[in-house]
Amino acid sequence: MKKQRIHILVLFLFTALFSVASADEIELNYRLKWLFNTSVAGDIYADAKGYFKEAGLKVHVKEGSPEKNAINELELGHADFGVASADQVIRALDKGAKIMVLAQLFQVNPMQWISRADQPQIKTLDDLKGRNIGITFGGNDETVMNTLFAKAGITSKDVKITGVRFDFTPFFKREVDVWPVYFNSQGVILKDKLEKEGEKVYFFNPADFGVNFVANSVVTSEKVWKNRPEVVKKFMGALLKGWEAAMDPANEADVLMEVKKQDKESNDELRRLQLIATRELIKPSAAVKIGTMDVEAWKQTEAIMLNEKQIKKPVRVETVLKH
Repeated sequence: MKKQRIHILVLFLFTALFSVASADEIELNYRLKWLFNTSVAGDIYADAKGYFKEAGLKVHVKEGSPEKNAINELELGHADFGVASADQVIRALDKGAKIMVLAQLFQVNPMQWISRADQPQIKTLDDLKGRNIGITFGGNDETVMNTLFAKAGITSKDVKITGVRFDFTPFFKREVDVWPVYFNSQGVILKDKLEKEGEKVYFFNPADFGVNFVANSVVTSEKVWKNRPEVVKKFMGALLKGWEAAMDPANEADVLMEVKKQDKESNDELRRLQLIATRELIKPSAAVKIGTMDVEAWKQTEAIMLNEKQIKKPVRVETVLKH
């Protein structure tokens, strides 16, 4: 009986100590831009491997959607950190939002175009002439392609533009020969499907022609940035540690296992190919430090949006880049 009481007492003390430790953790909400998939492998890995916990944080990593916009949630106080593309940040600044950018995750924008290798490769911007180009009207790809056209002096008479959505049928039927994709997701799927049918593909990357439109970055509110600097430091340290580990080829099997727990839609081989493609965009070379801010690319993104009349006035986006 005495031994049983001692056991219960020890269990109680252990539970109490654990509860105190858990209570000491800082609870945070982190809103992603989109759903759980391989393109957010670093976010998933930082949580799954306990990097946030090691930093004394309890982070709720939440999927994003058009209805669950990171910047809106930051402003409402529903999220402490989030992921947003540069155009979202710049539009928010134009409307007076107080947003800070802490890290640039994608060093290369995943928005590119795919075409079949049995057609002439786009080696210069003049090679766009005469092509049937898919555009998501109102999307980033429209903004980027219009910038490329202006850069090359290409007019609407020189090309055929076709509005596209998520249905790839027009591309498979060769009704549209240059199709917009996210290189590390849709691009991988289309490339894999066509190669299985004996067809090779090319990718057209606007960055190769001097148009650098920044993609996903980590953001927070000015309030959090000013009032909770230690929390920002801990969160970013753990997050970038997770991304560095996730992009290390040595951890590939473990990373894919953790991603699979969250993303059950894709098959194992597609997830593997998507991780390789994501690695090229996040860490294009071993020397690149994940999270590095390409200030000139941010300025160019703002200039493009101003020229396209997507914002009313200059916002000096470089002033909110804090990493």
